Amino acid sequence: MAEKRCYTIKEIQSMLGISRLTAYALLQKREFRWFMIGNKYRISKNSFDDWLDKQEPD
Repeated sequence: MAEKRCYTIKEIQSMLGISRLTAYALLQKREFRWFMIGNKYRISKNSFDDWLDKQEPD
Protein backbone atom coordinates (compact mmCIF):
# COMPACT_ATOMS: atom_id res chain seq x y z
CA MET A 1 0.00 0.00 0.00
CA ALA A 2 1.29 3.46 -0.89
CA GLU A 3 2.22 5.86 1.89
CA LYS A 4 -0.35 8.54 2.58
CA ARG A 5 0.78 11.95 1.27
CA CYS A 6 -2.08 14.19 2.38
CA TYR A 7 -4.74 14.57 5.05
CA THR A 8 -8.39 15.55 4.80
CA ILE A 9 -10.08 18.22 6.91
CA LYS A 10 -11.79 15.47 8.94
CA GLU A 11 -8.44 13.83 9.69
CA ILE A 12 -6.98 17.16 10.84
CA GLN A 13 -10.05 17.71 13.05
CA SER A 14 -9.68 14.25 14.58
CA MET A 15 -5.92 14.53 15.19
CA LEU A 16 -6.18 17.94 16.83
CA GLY A 17 -9.57 17.53 18.50
CA ILE A 18 -10.91 20.72 16.89
CA SER A 19 -14.10 21.79 15.17
CA ARG A 20 -14.54 22.03 11.42
CA LEU A 21 -14.60 25.83 11.67
CA THR A 22 -11.30 25.86 13.55
CA ALA A 23 -9.73 23.51 10.98
CA TYR A 24 -10.72 25.88 8.17
CA ALA A 25 -9.32 28.82 10.17
CA LEU A 26 -5.96 27.01 10.29
CA LEU A 27 -6.04 26.67 6.51
CA GLN A 28 -6.68 30.40 6.14
CA LYS A 29 -3.60 31.16 8.28
CA ARG A 30 -1.48 29.18 5.78
CA GLU A 31 0.59 27.64 8.54
CA PHE A 32 1.03 24.54 6.37
CA ARG A 33 0.60 23.71 2.69
CA TRP A 34 -2.75 22.65 1.32
CA PHE A 35 -4.46 22.36 -2.05
CA MET A 36 -7.85 21.56 -3.48
CA ILE A 37 -8.98 18.61 -5.56
CA GLY A 38 -12.31 19.67 -6.99
CA ASN A 39 -14.06 21.21 -4.00
CA LYS A 40 -12.19 19.15 -1.38
CA TYR A 41 -9.25 20.41 0.66
CA ARG A 42 -6.15 18.26 1.00
CA ILE A 43 -3.38 19.09 3.45
CA SER A 44 0.23 18.13 2.75
CA LYS A 45 1.17 15.43 5.25
CA ASN A 46 4.83 16.50 5.45
CA SER A 47 3.96 20.16 5.83
CA PHE A 48 1.30 19.48 8.47
CA ASP A 49 3.50 17.05 10.41
CA ASP A 50 6.37 19.58 10.43
CA TRP A 51 3.99 22.32 11.64
CA LEU A 52 2.58 20.04 14.35
CA ASP A 53 6.07 19.11 15.58
CA LYS A 54 6.85 22.82 16.07
CA GLN A 55 3.78 23.53 18.21
CA GLU A 56 4.31 23.95 21.92
CA PRO A 57 2.20 21.76 24.22
CA ASP A 58 -0.29 23.50 26.49
